[in-house]
Amino acid sequence: MELNGSGLTCARVSAVATGAARVEIGSADRARAAWRAARELTGPVYGQSTGVGANKDVEVEASGSDLLRSHAGGAGALIEQERARGMLAVRLNQLLAGGSGIDPGVLPALAEAINSGVTPPVRAYGAIGTGDLTALATTALCLLGERDWAGGDGPRFPLADSDALPFISSGALTLADAALACHRLRGLLEAGIDVAAFSFTAVSASAEPLAAAVQEARPHPGQALAAARLRGLLNGELATRVQDPYGYRAFAQVHGAALDAVERAAGTVEIDLNAAAENPLIARSLAWHNGNFHSAPVALALDALRAALVPAAQLSAARLATLMEPGYTGALPFLADRPGSSGLMILEYVAQDALAELRHLAGPVTGATAVISRGTEDHAGFATQAARYALRCVEPLEIVLACERVAAVRARRGPEPDRPLDGDLDEARALLR
Repeated sequence: MELNGSGLTCARVSAVATGAARVEIGSADRARAAWRAARELTGPVYGQSTGVGANKDVEVEASGSDLLRSHAGGAGALIEQERARGMLAVRLNQLLAGGSGIDPGVLPALAEAINSGVTPPVRAYGAIGTGDLTALATTALCLLGERDWAGGDGPRFPLADSDALPFISSGALTLADAALACHRLRGLLEAGIDVAAFSFTAVSASAEPLAAAVQEARPHPGQALAAARLRGLLNGELATRVQDPYGYRAFAQVHGAALDAVERAAGTVEIDLNAAAENPLIARSLAWHNGNFHSAPVALALDALRAALVPAAQLSAARLATLMEPGYTGALPFLADRPGSSGLMILEYVAQDALAELRHLAGPVTGATAVISRGTEDHAGFATQAARYALRCVEPLEIVLACERVAAVRARRGPEPDRPLDGDLDEARALLR
């Protein structure tokens, strides 16, 4: 996969992060131009001739190494290697977009780290949506040889003092998490349409609410997409009841809203994946001090996405409830093989447990703020937390959909003797992926 500062998508971040794709560097012209411009700058430049944060007015000399050492102070467990690898890919692409002024010699070193499978030992806590300083400072120390790479011997590069702030002035880990979350949640929501088709046929639900005429009367893109795809999976002859419960009748509207939310979130994230969100930004032969590092757009988009997952999962749980009802399936309660048997009763407990987790993760982060660095940094976007929670949403959403799928398949195939269902759920989750 060629990286050149543009065209990086959530799916491509996922491919690199999981090791399914290697990277190669395309044009580095913009990075080289910014580096040349940075070497000609005069006057005060934040993080170069001054300190950072509340030390912005303090003149300093050659303090880059100290900046990296002081900021590599995260806490908690090490993050997963695929998240760290995604961070490296995002930062490499951002640097190729130009604007940082960093020595372009570091670009092949980052590509080598990605392709060799080594990652920096990044700890979970240390960012609030205004730059992943601890994670990238740790990465820089790995390049300098002051920290060991995880997974083997990694590349070395002699970052200059002037490269320190330009290297860490990025939300690359937050964006990698956001990209991974959007990619995986989009896939799950698409798979959820197939799961709903199993339930529709299992209870002979009406396809009338999915008709093209209905969607044309209220043309939300996600709603139309969900209805069209589900309509294509059904035979169109299911109409045994005048109106079905909302889990069926309002499927396109609710699930479609979640599809719209993930598309908006992915679009927002992808803008930043290919942006030169540097501070200061080296452009037009000047250093532009700015706030492009602030993550408000990403945080807001991910808040909306996590909120949209809850009603979609709630309707899945509602369809699961109808699959337990003889009035909808024509089978015994809980799809049991004999009267009084528990059948698939436990699936509702599992689904509601996962749904409760989703509701908890859906709480917005954008209502909070922070004032730090002696009051000079008086707001925070918390997109870091929004992305982290979005990634955590993947598992409970997958479990809710898996519960529905297991029940819908049982309803179609017929009753079976009671047995543990954990293996069925594992299989269903694998199929959803």
